[in-house]
Amino acid sequence: MHKKVFTEVEIDRIIEMAWEDRTTFDAITFQFGISEQQTIEIMRREMKLSSFKLWRKRVQGRVSKHAKLRVNTFGRFKSRLQRQITQNKISKR
Repeated sequence: MHKKVFTEVEIDRIIEMAWEDRTTFDAITFQFGISEQQTIEIMRREMKLSSFKLWRKRVQGRVSKHAKLRVNTFGRFKSRLQRQITQNKISKR
């Protein structure tokens, strides 16, 4: 199995998704085709050691990062500030 090469923008997005509490590793896998372990490797490689340790401590055993452990009460989060998409047009506030 060869390693996937990501652009700087994609790496930034992977890191952003990994930091988000409600984004599961499954979502990262779906979007970028990498496993949880590969996500951890990217985080370890791209972040300062102290930031990586803080992140690992934060996500270790966190139910919301693992879809199979999640309770359906989480649902999908959507910010009130996020724009609505209706009939392929972005509505204005």
